[in-house]
Amino acid sequence: MSFSYPALLAVALLVTVAAVTAYGNLQKRRTVALRRAGFAMPGRIKRHLPYGLILLALPIMLVGLARPSAEVTTPRVSGTVLLAFDVSNSMRAEDVTPSRLAAAQEAAKQFVEEQPGTVDVGVLVFGDQALLTQAPTDDHDAALAAISRLSASGGTSLGQAILVGLGTITGKPVTLPEDGAAAPNLGYWPSATIVLFSDGQETGGPDVEAAAELAAAAGVRIQAVGVGTERGGTVEVDGFQLGTALDASLLTAVAQTTGGSYLPAGDANTLNDTTKSIDLRLSAKKEPLELTAPFAGAALLLLMLGAVLGTRWHGRIV
Repeated sequence: MSFSYPALLAVALLVTVAAVTAYGNLQKRRTVALRRAGFAMPGRIKRHLPYGLILLALPIMLVGLARPSAEVTTPRVSGTVLLAFDVSNSMRAEDVTPSRLAAAQEAAKQFVEEQPGTVDVGVLVFGDQALLTQAPTDDHDAALAAISRLSASGGTSLGQAILVGLGTITGKPVTLPEDGAAAPNLGYWPSATIVLFSDGQETGGPDVEAAAELAAAAGVRIQAVGVGTERGGTVEVDGFQLGTALDASLLTAVAQTTGGSYLPAGDANTLNDTTKSIDLRLSAKKEPLELTAPFAGAALLLLMLGAVLGTRWHGRIV
């Protein structure tokens, strides 16, 4: 427990000692006066309890004036969520209405709108390369605006997305170690989560599972949302019609490596429901809790009880 005005504790001690001393002297004079007048002395409980309650309220009230506070551990949903969107050509497929990317955008917007202000949300896009378009922020309107600006083109590199995501979370560039080299020490970031929106169609780039292992070592969990259907669809690229279908196996492996989960979403409605199932971690934060009110309430209760008993037993408060 800490106090905003600790000097008042010394004042409380001095005033309490003075009040108890004064009460003792007063009781001695009353006892002598009652005996000389030939009155019987009341029992000890009736004689001292009302005034004892009032005297006890005094130091409690003065301690309350010192503004006591204590640190309490409060569980809450907090931390950083990085939304990583696959913006490759395959995300233009319309096996999810109106398209894979548009459905992912709508579901992600609903997810952001449901997050408390204690969750910082960032937006990352990845195709052949990955780019952070909105740094994690508690300004959720900025994150929603970044999601609205997405457009699809190019190939897919899930590994690059994970590495750039880790760099955003840790604040330093992250690359895979060379063959035989030790993995970089990224620290431990258990309050950070990367949410991948992708159809799982990898076309190149850094090793995806190796990148996922780096994330796991850093305590960063990856939740993968599969956007698309197994029957797939077609997209036109450079005048050619290319078939594309959801590949859940890679997304599942990435999520499970980091302790996250894979969430399938075969249509727009299911995708919206899926984002509600994304599991964010609870963190515990120590926060100061001022105890002035409980101390004041306890002191007031003792004063009222002492006054009621004094009036009932002795016909007076003091």
